[in-house]
Amino acid sequence: MRVAVAGGGPGGLFFATLIRRADPSVEVTVFERNRADDTFGFGVVFSDRTLAGIHEADPVLRQALTDHGTHWDDIEVRLKGERIRCGGNGMAAVVRRTLLALMQARARDVGAELRFATEVTLDDLADYDLVVAADGTGSKIRTQLEADLGVEVETATAKFIWFGTDYLFDGLTFVHERSPDGVFAVHGYPISDEVSTFIVETDEASWRRAGLDEFDVTQPPGPSDLTTQAYLEKLFADQIDGSRLLTNNSRWGNFRTRRTRRWHTLAPRPVALLGDAVHTAHFSVGSGTKMAMEDAVALSAALAEHPGDLAAALAAYEAAAQPSVRRIQDSARPSLAWWEHFGEYHDAFEPWQFAYHFLSRSITDSRLAHRAPDFVAASHRGWVDVHGAEPLQTAFRNHGWSAPGRIVTVRSDGGVPAEVAGLRLGEPGPGPWGAVVEAPAGEADLPAVEARLHALVQEDPVLVAVHGGTALTRMLVCEQARLRAGIPALLVDPDAVGPEPDDATRDRALTTVLSGRADLVGVPA
Repeated sequence: MRVAVAGGGPGGLFFATLIRRADPSVEVTVFERNRADDTFGFGVVFSDRTLAGIHEADPVLRQALTDHGTHWDDIEVRLKGERIRCGGNGMAAVVRRTLLALMQARARDVGAELRFATEVTLDDLADYDLVVAADGTGSKIRTQLEADLGVEVETATAKFIWFGTDYLFDGLTFVHERSPDGVFAVHGYPISDEVSTFIVETDEASWRRAGLDEFDVTQPPGPSDLTTQAYLEKLFADQIDGSRLLTNNSRWGNFRTRRTRRWHTLAPRPVALLGDAVHTAHFSVGSGTKMAMEDAVALSAALAEHPGDLAAALAAYEAAAQPSVRRIQDSARPSLAWWEHFGEYHDAFEPWQFAYHFLSRSITDSRLAHRAPDFVAASHRGWVDVHGAEPLQTAFRNHGWSAPGRIVTVRSDGGVPAEVAGLRLGEPGPGPWGAVVEAPAGEADLPAVEARLHALVQEDPVLVAVHGGTALTRMLVCEQARLRAGIPALLVDPDAVGPEPDDATRDRALTTVLSGRADLVGVPA
């Protein structure tokens, strides 16, 4: 069998290595549009907990991380002059150029042919039995097939730009600074003993106020935005001890999450897609390269298990690889949403609560405590110092109405579901105690909900109860109520099964209240 791989990034090179190891009779040619030593970006990062399958498939990544990488356990959040650390987050990073060089050598060692400075389309690959599209988020092969694949793309509202710096962070570090134009944040992490990755995010309004919208991003890859470089070097000078920012095709963009229903076609010829060509997840969860390499493991295994039957092999590849990617994308969405609103959180929360809000965006209190008990204990102390009691035991009072704790029962009369209408807290009072708002099914409808919340301000309700929608939209509506409209929010938990909360319900409620996402959590009466 003759296989063409379009794209010489980690996913394409790893697949070429694995399929040659599995079946040396397979002829594999990798076509890469750039030169062998070209690379855009600076480093790649991996979580220790996610690498077992990749290491088992081939030792090339383990070698790269062991011999050339950096490793850390703590995440640090810098805000308003404070530095808060959270342990239990074992991660490693390596210079992207170094990783690619090792993977190129490994692919050649097992007999793959590598052709650089060669861009290909499907029409150029008609003589191959299988085409593997590993040509990244701008995949030309996916574009040729897109109508048949079921592609959905969501564009984030936050702006981001990718630099390096000769300042060495200790580990994964999140830095937040307010300029006269708005709040800017850094994802920084070391990739060698000389360089760190330095990714900056901000909202579009701040970006425009700062005059950073003038660089022509339609230019071909290569030139970097030097105006932004100077602006950010000055803004973050104290945080990086006056170090330089390093450019490499550094220009602003909006992250695009791509979901694709089908990852292969059989006509006009057999094609399998992997990595960013077929799916993306926000870089804040550090899974892009890992997912591409895991796709390579799944695709090579499926081809080896179904020799001579491409239809069965490609169906098996999708069945094996898609569930994991969907889970990562689902967990990445709350993380991406956090970065779309972080300026608001920066202004609303004290540093301890800001850090807890950030680090609990995709994980509950109990799971976070298992990973980082000292950080969670300090977060609880921060709440107790302010309120005098643990979060769920803290009384709530507003407009003469009170509850002894932060988990309350909600019910309605006449058998109407508690989440819908006539909501009461505990025993019904003499009149309506607040308002009920249904969260939308999607984020596109959030502005209409926010408009309603601001209209409710005139009624001065005790609180607003938020139900329906998705876990993410419920949370975002609660935050709109609390942080923008100034109305206390009760989040109705659709997974709670009764008035006596089980451990899972209490865990979700604790995370919600301690993070400041809502004031109370409602469970069925």
